[in-house]
Amino acid sequence: AIHKTVEHTALLAEEGKMKISVQSRSGKSIADLDVEPELSVRDFKKKFFGLKRKYYPSRQRFTLPLKAGETRATALEDSKKLSDYGLQSGAVLHFKDLGPQVGYATVFFWEYFGPLIVYPLFYFLPQYLYPGQAAPKQHALVQTLALGYWSLHYSKRIAETFLVHKFGHETMPIFNLFRNCVYYWGFAAYVSYFVNHPKYTAPGELQSKVALGIALVCQLCNLRCHVILANLRKPGEKGYKIPRGFLFNFITCANYTAEVYGWVCFTIAVQSIAAGIFTLVGLAQMAQWAVQKHSRLRKIFDGKEGREKYPRRWIMLPPFL
Repeated sequence: AIHKTVEHTALLAEEGKMKISVQSRSGKSIADLDVEPELSVRDFKKKFFGLKRKYYPSRQRFTLPLKAGETRATALEDSKKLSDYGLQSGAVLHFKDLGPQVGYATVFFWEYFGPLIVYPLFYFLPQYLYPGQAAPKQHALVQTLALGYWSLHYSKRIAETFLVHKFGHETMPIFNLFRNCVYYWGFAAYVSYFVNHPKYTAPGELQSKVALGIALVCQLCNLRCHVILANLRKPGEKGYKIPRGFLFNFITCANYTAEVYGWVCFTIAVQSIAAGIFTLVGLAQMAQWAVQKHSRLRKIFDGKEGREKYPRRWIMLPPFL
């Protein structure tokens, strides 16, 4: 068996190929592949898929074995070649099944489409959704304006998904689709139920008009920020870049800033506890993402060894954060 292995290795060397052993992280052998050193990781996944049809490329993750002193394994990037990682014949790669995957655009569409349908139901069908309550003869102005703002916001998000956003990853776990839809669809029903309730008491019209007017400005700022982020890298470029221009000259996650302040204004306009809770939950999540991104950018752009120094900026929510 050893003699045959040596002969096989020699034959691979003559053909300019090498043998890669794929194992689980526990060391269990999964497959052996004969490949060219210059093969891309993306094509390597396709070859592995040819052997293991259950694991289509987007649910595959390959890492190098941990070296002494390492706490986190190096994951192989699709755009790189196997040779970029110094792999030689007989090398071992660890495989992880990421589980069923779904495209980012698909998740974004469905999580945003739901609020477009759910929220208006309470506005247009109060006779069915508020049993025992007399449907109002006429909606308050703020209820109509709030419906318009809500619909515009999620229509904008869907349009950005297909026309603006550039995703760093092609897919995510399919569980995220259900989790995100529960969040967005659930909050749409929760907020709309109270804002469109027959016993809802509307605030002053001037307050609502001014607040929603500012909220619209925030939406335009958010769109501008998303366009800047989409154009941050030139075609084919990878890696992190420092966002610049517009609000990014002062705030690391300016897109979150505009998003949050837009919903704060919406809450002021409708004067609803439900809207306030929705805003606070969104704020908490975006603040967590913003702190992580700010810390990552400061670590990458540390001003050492010729690297650019990350400029001093607010993280997300001036003057608080």
